[in-house]
Amino acid sequence: MIPRLLAALVLLSGSGTVQAAAQVTARADTGVPVPTSMVALGDSISAGFNACGWYVSCTSRSWSAGDNADVASHYLRLLRLDDDLRGHNRNLAVPGATSAGLMSQVRQAIDLKPGYVTILIGAQDACVGTEREMTPVEVYRQRLDAALAALRDGVPGVRVFVASIPDLRRLWHVGRSNVLARTFWTGGRICQSMLARPSSVKRADVQRRERVRDRVIAYNQQAAEACAALGDACRTDEGAVFRFRFTLDHISKWDFFHPNVAGQRALAETTFGHGFAWLDGR
Repeated sequence: MIPRLLAALVLLSGSGTVQAAAQVTARADTGVPVPTSMVALGDSISAGFNACGWYVSCTSRSWSAGDNADVASHYLRLLRLDDDLRGHNRNLAVPGATSAGLMSQVRQAIDLKPGYVTILIGAQDACVGTEREMTPVEVYRQRLDAALAALRDGVPGVRVFVASIPDLRRLWHVGRSNVLARTFWTGGRICQSMLARPSSVKRADVQRRERVRDRVIAYNQQAAEACAALGDACRTDEGAVFRFRFTLDHISKWDFFHPNVAGQRALAETTFGHGFAWLDGR
């Protein structure tokens, strides 16, 4: 397998810019045994919210630990390599969770002693009522560092995968001309830091969206650096989710915000190949 970068480069969609973590060291992947248990941590995306029902979590459709064949999650892909994982997939992700809630999920995960943990957290740190309410970048990093250190110390040998936060401005871009999307965003006050006044192209609104996007980019860079600090125990998707050019076909029509089944499947496909070099245990 091609050597991966220790700091997991964050590539910016459409900008031609590459932001790398502070310390970049090449490391070679070596095969690791398929885990016999796994846990999904994060927010509504990993909980599969609105992927199968009206404003409910659909953990079976989760890109990470779901067991629905249409999604082909990390769990099902690993299960094809080793059946010992069967039934040992737990989803602790909480809809609406921010990085502030990650440590609580980590403590629950430690009690389960999983061999593999996926984390996708930060969309709700940026998706707030106003820009001022967004989590400061340094606070986000401190929370990620603390959570990852707790996992490392609480579950020796655990493998951790950190997915990047999707590009929230792309959500605005693909939905801005859809009257239903605009209605849901406005009426439900969804992610107003990015989606407020979705039809506006005034300079203030354009700049606001750019600043929110920049905050997500900063979160992703900090998450990559925090993961890199764990060395071979952690992998990221190297910005793949952020770069993924999703469309409204990947978005739930119940809120025009969360991934539907197609979106969850795309998340699984986009992330799995950037993870560990799992050994075939069959």
